[in-house]
Amino acid sequence: MEAAGGLLARAQARARRPEAVRLRKRRSVLYGAPGGAAGQRGAGAAGRPAPLLALTVALRTLNCFLVQTSFVPDEYWQSLEVAHRMTNNYGYLTWEWANGLRGYSYPLIFASIYKALQLLAKDDVHLLIWVPRLAQAVLAAFADVKLYSLVQHLENAETAKCVYFCQLCSWFTWYSCTRTLTNTMETLLTIFALSYYPIKGSKMGSSCKYLALIALAIVIRPTAVIPWIPLVFSHFLQEQRKADLILHNCIPVGLVTVGTSLIIDRVFFGEWVLVQLNFLKFNVLQNLGTFYGSHPWHWYFTQGLPVILGTHLPFFIHGCVLAPKRYRIFLTAVIWTVLVYSTLSHKEFRFIYPVLPFCMVFCGYSLKHLKAWKKSAASFLLLSNLLPALYTGLIHQRGSLDVMSHIQQLCNNSYQSQAFVFIMMPCHSTPFYSHIHCPLKMRFLQCPPDLTGNESYIDEADVFYSNPLGWLHKEFYNDTLLPSHLIFFSVLEQEISSFLALRGYEKTATVFHTHVPQGRVGSHIYVYRKKTEINHN
Repeated sequence: MEAAGGLLARAQARARRPEAVRLRKRRSVLYGAPGGAAGQRGAGAAGRPAPLLALTVALRTLNCFLVQTSFVPDEYWQSLEVAHRMTNNYGYLTWEWANGLRGYSYPLIFASIYKALQLLAKDDVHLLIWVPRLAQAVLAAFADVKLYSLVQHLENAETAKCVYFCQLCSWFTWYSCTRTLTNTMETLLTIFALSYYPIKGSKMGSSCKYLALIALAIVIRPTAVIPWIPLVFSHFLQEQRKADLILHNCIPVGLVTVGTSLIIDRVFFGEWVLVQLNFLKFNVLQNLGTFYGSHPWHWYFTQGLPVILGTHLPFFIHGCVLAPKRYRIFLTAVIWTVLVYSTLSHKEFRFIYPVLPFCMVFCGYSLKHLKAWKKSAASFLLLSNLLPALYTGLIHQRGSLDVMSHIQQLCNNSYQSQAFVFIMMPCHSTPFYSHIHCPLKMRFLQCPPDLTGNESYIDEADVFYSNPLGWLHKEFYNDTLLPSHLIFFSVLEQEISSFLALRGYEKTATVFHTHVPQGRVGSHIYVYRKKTEINHN
């Protein structure tokens, strides 16, 4: 009887076992993932990190190849040009490097890429141009996914998808995120640091990680400290173990990053230089950036921020109203950063690029709460950002890069030793050796600021444009001094036409640049070659 009872009990247990399995399976669907079943269904394929990362890398790679225009000179002259000199022993260093205002930490990334290509015997000029940008695109993709993961952790998958969508739709992010600018790296590191910031409700916070990423951003671009001042201050006020935060996180991270930066710069400068201090002294304390132009104090509020936000602006404002109280610190960082930069006379769109990810959090929050209008709003965002993204990426200011292919042709034959290219354009209008990769003799109009306090100082470019014809006759008084090729904007042609005719130059190429010429910048770039030289092109 006991044996029979045991068999019966085991049979009943086996009969019940499938039901128990089904209950456990059902429970895992309901409660196994954060956010419950709704969160699980809302995440879908986009919620899984690997497929999302693969998709984002593919999109940013496409983004990279669909940006074929120039933005500002620094994307070449303060990164790729310096890296080219570091690895090939020729390249031009601007006045900032002579005065210790720039550090080698950021160019070292691209110099490492160049060295790897060199060792593999793959240092073709096209690879030197595109591989650094592709590396930047991959980093941008990782940052996009980090932003998605942060919002998913703080809110839910649906809000995270809306923020991710807004980030991908942003025309200015599309325009800037694959460029080799320090501002771009500063923005990407800001996103990475934000993902570890101990905001209320986050379990991913790590003081050491986010402080290390901030420190790295400051090493690359010292002004990266600005948006983080209110965030770090807020963290300090909320931190119960303040002494531990300072002694075990802030001081060690600061010493390691500053020390590493000092050593890198010591190797390449040949002396001890604290570039972060020099940078802040020049741009903030002395405000010498005004040499490159000045704007009214309200420019960032009336033009800068509205332009980089574009059609995201109403969503940003709506999101600021709707967002929970804990996100006010993000809004504070945006307002603080714009206010601080507004005190400086020299203003540029790219300077406030690092606050754009903060803005996208509010934009995504707004989009998620539109409910019935969400699809229409998303379609509006996509279409309204597509046109400026493609226009600025493929058309506006592309001549500065396209004209370099004409110069590259001079590197492919024996004529290289006799060639002399003079770029008669506003200084740093085009890239330089990083985009031709051969030691061709080249010259451009110089425009370093005066650091001696001479009020009557005028740079070479301004002297040239005050009287182009007279300057050319004076500078090239002898035919033996004449460049073999002249490159200049179309607005200059009529004024120097007599010099071109007298010295025997002929037009060999016309390169489109922009539909909106202004001042010294023309709609096209002309390439002139001296007739007396044998045409090897």
